[in-house]
Amino acid sequence: MSFSKSLILWYQGNHRDLPWRNTTDPYKVWLSEVILQQTRVDQGLSYYHKFVDSYPQVQDLAAAEEDDVLKLWQGLGYYSRARNLLKTARIITEQYAGEFPSTYAELVKLKGIGPYTGSAIASFCFQEPVAVVDGNVYRVLSRVFGVKTAIDSTLGQKEFKSLALKLLDQNHPDIHNQAIMEFGALVCTAKTPKCQSCVFSQECYALKTKSIDKLPFKAGKTIVKKISINYLVFSTSTHILIKQRAENGIWQNLWDFPEIQSTGEIADFELQQRALEESESRKTNVISLETFGPFEHLLSHRKIKAHFLWVKVEKPFKKLLETEKWVELKEYDSYAIPRLIERFWEVAAVKIPID
Repeated sequence: MSFSKSLILWYQGNHRDLPWRNTTDPYKVWLSEVILQQTRVDQGLSYYHKFVDSYPQVQDLAAAEEDDVLKLWQGLGYYSRARNLLKTARIITEQYAGEFPSTYAELVKLKGIGPYTGSAIASFCFQEPVAVVDGNVYRVLSRVFGVKTAIDSTLGQKEFKSLALKLLDQNHPDIHNQAIMEFGALVCTAKTPKCQSCVFSQECYALKTKSIDKLPFKAGKTIVKKISINYLVFSTSTHILIKQRAENGIWQNLWDFPEIQSTGEIADFELQQRALEESESRKTNVISLETFGPFEHLLSHRKIKAHFLWVKVEKPFKKLLETEKWVELKEYDSYAIPRLIERFWEVAAVKIPID
């Protein structure tokens, strides 16, 4: 039996019943694929339902405000995905009359739709015989066929794409692509693959050579940069000062708080002194100071350690930067904020009651 037939037969009896598999609507397939980039299915499922409920069609998403989309996305991270989602929805609505392109070549021209997502939409919705290649596919193909070329190299990406296309069931590209991704997610997993129940156990190169933990091979090693952030959280009894981040860098356009710039961590007493100086320069009196943290937050290339100093002041100060504004305390959690800030807020809101 061929690789594809074995794979599809396994899929038909073992796949999960997921909502985006019960539709050929390219909008919903696209939405699911963008959400599931860098996100587990069990986490992404609730977000998928929230987006479909809030924006049933691509035109609905196109008409949304960026802040609303970012707020709905909150907790998924990699916020550029949400911004590209909105940009592409507007392009499809304005330039394509709300209809998704039906070919891979046209799909990958859209913002945020790369080779993988383009292949998924083209094959799932339009039956175009293009192979998907994601982390699950790399893992299955490298182990079963013994491909040792680095997956993070140009040569490796070409080799895996070529192999995936060669193995693809030309008549059922949608089922084949769904099957190989599902097989990698449920059987040929990264850390604890279910080799004993694997339909390819007799021919699997990695199992025969005891090299499961060595495949797929990745040449590069991600360098994680350590970052310290020191936040000053100014509030009165009813309002809080928030700041919108710049239109570049991490957390683009999300809301957090004024920061004290430093090359490293700042001692609590020094942070408190800086808060007093900042309050004096903005002509308001400090009522109380309370320290929170540190909170650690890991991104793909950054490890952030954040300290927060809650500074309760007598009255809102008028001297504001363009990116700052005072909002009611009870309304703050309606703004789109990074997960790091959300974690701080969950702790701070308990210790400092908010009416």
